[in-house]
Amino acid sequence: MGHVKLHIPGPVEVSEKTFRAFCQPMIGHRGQGFKDLYASIQPKLQALLYTKQLVFLSTSSAWGVMEGAVRNLVHKKVLNCMCGAFSDKWFDVAKRCGKDAEALQVPWGSPIRAEQVDARLATGQFDALTLIHNETSTGVMSPLAEVAALKQKYPDVTFIVDSVSSMTATKIEFDALGIDVLLAGSQKAFALPPGLTVFVCSPAALAKAATAPDRGYYFDFVEFQKNAEQHMTPSTPSIGHVYALASKLEDIFAEGLEARFARHRKLAEMTRAWAQGHGFTLFPEPGYESVTLTCVNNGARPNGRVVDVPKLQKLTKDQGFLIDGGYGKIKGTTFRISNMGDETEETMRQLYAALDNALKQL
Repeated sequence: MGHVKLHIPGPVEVSEKTFRAFCQPMIGHRGQGFKDLYASIQPKLQALLYTKQLVFLSTSSAWGVMEGAVRNLVHKKVLNCMCGAFSDKWFDVAKRCGKDAEALQVPWGSPIRAEQVDARLATGQFDALTLIHNETSTGVMSPLAEVAALKQKYPDVTFIVDSVSSMTATKIEFDALGIDVLLAGSQKAFALPPGLTVFVCSPAALAKAATAPDRGYYFDFVEFQKNAEQHMTPSTPSIGHVYALASKLEDIFAEGLEARFARHRKLAEMTRAWAQGHGFTLFPEPGYESVTLTCVNNGARPNGRVVDVPKLQKLTKDQGFLIDGGYGKIKGTTFRISNMGDETEETMRQLYAALDNALKQL
């Protein structure tokens, strides 16, 4: 069989240029060559995240750093903002790490709103909160800037933000937002192979982490800072990922950040229009739709039928494209279409044509 093109929420398609970079010969990860490589991409990473802080690289999925953030930065009690499968999971992770945790739960499809967070933080119980900016299970993008504005009101609360499926696709100004941790995995909008996490911490977060006696080693944020100052990582890095990231950063800045953000918005709008043009509705509340993937309700179409999502997936896959059949408790009642990474209007139209053909056979 030929390659099936990925339009799932991750991993996404990886370009040939990126793969070639990934497959470059190995170098010593403690030698000058790796230091030079890391140093060469640091300014671009800082520009990408709009920060003056050092940007860290972790050889792990994003969940490693997410758990690490809990171990490093939750000293009293954490408020887990929950609006879908992955943000819900952070509550479970916090409890498994032995932390006192409380859920701020909203219905799937709804965003986390600042007034909800404000009401909880006003109790004075919390020294940290977790928020997923773009919840891939539901296709909901919460208003990060509005929530982050609460940091001025609660300066002693550590704001930990997962931007796994939004980093590089929309502007996230780390320093200006005033948040404490921002992280993302490589296999989403970066359009890299899975296995690398990019993250940044505020000086306040690093100072707080230094006082945590049980923060572990592999995800010790203080160790990341010490090593990044020497253009190294605390433990053995995936060198191929760093080569690939360097290549991808070349692409990102060649396109231009604003152009990249606009492209993702445009492709998301096109996908929503395609869905609505076929009589579908969208799962997220209006105004809170993701710019990197579209979560489509599997409901009545104009002819009154309900879509057989597994069959839609198969018919689309037979034409060389893979979409997602929904996640968790909304599997089958929704399906998801990704437009993140390197997709263009032309590549998305190819997908829509395959979906059109599949719908005609249902």
